[in-house]
Amino acid sequence: MRRLVSARNLVFLLILVGFTVFAMHITAPGRSNLTPIESMLKDTLAPLQKGILHLGTSARGWIVFPFKMAFYSRENKQLKEEVDKLKGQVRQIKEYELENERLRKLLDYENDNKLQGAAVVASIIARDPGNWFGTFTVSRGLADSVKVDCTVTSPAGLVGRVIAVSNHTAEVLLVTDPRSGVGCILQGSRTPGILEGVASGSGTLNLIHLPVAQDIKKGEVVITSGVGSIFPKDIPVGEVESFYKESSGLFKTAVIKPYVDFNRLEEVIILTGKVQFPEKLPAEGDNP
Repeated sequence: MRRLVSARNLVFLLILVGFTVFAMHITAPGRSNLTPIESMLKDTLAPLQKGILHLGTSARGWIVFPFKMAFYSRENKQLKEEVDKLKGQVRQIKEYELENERLRKLLDYENDNKLQGAAVVASIIARDPGNWFGTFTVSRGLADSVKVDCTVTSPAGLVGRVIAVSNHTAEVLLVTDPRSGVGCILQGSRTPGILEGVASGSGTLNLIHLPVAQDIKKGEVVITSGVGSIFPKDIPVGEVESFYKESSGLFKTAVIKPYVDFNRLEEVIILTGKVQFPEKLPAEGDNP
């Protein structure tokens, strides 16, 4: 009985080996001519091979999926950092463009008024948050020939005067401060008055001691009179916004809107030498 079983196993083994050798033979590459049996077996095994290939591809996809997700996550983080860096560079370039534009206006102002050698450009480096329209500190001092009472101006108009100075900084009293007093005139009528800051911090100015009989027009330009030894003549200051009769009944006060935007002022020009501004006659309602 045991011999019969061993013989069967041997026959089965020989058949299996023969079938395997035959299958390897008919599926070997490089054979162009197939026998009918080979062709039938290839067609029969093709779906099985296709299924095995599909399962292999799917398994490979599931295995590499977590690694791909980790790679894409790192790549996405790097791209976001790069975008943030580029946005910062764009903002920095925009800031440089704005600064260049402001400095170009200051240079044109110096050339138009022939201020070369008699003025220095200074940046505002500090302001008092509690007295925004009172004083600020600029980046020029004694080393740049800046002295007390030097006039401070801008392409838009008069800013103030220097009240304290160190080697490399200076403190500027703005015309909007109530402690400031500037001799000015109404450009059209040549009527003199004293320009004062307003304590309310509104950023407006008062031109006081105007004759009560004086005909004052809204929009009339106010310039420095040159009376006194501090401010040169003919620097634009602002224009009349409104006016009223003073309590004494003897004078009028004109409320002046300054040409300078003190909230956004970043650079100024300090007059360190004697200068003479050419008087400009802007059309009514035009800012210089």
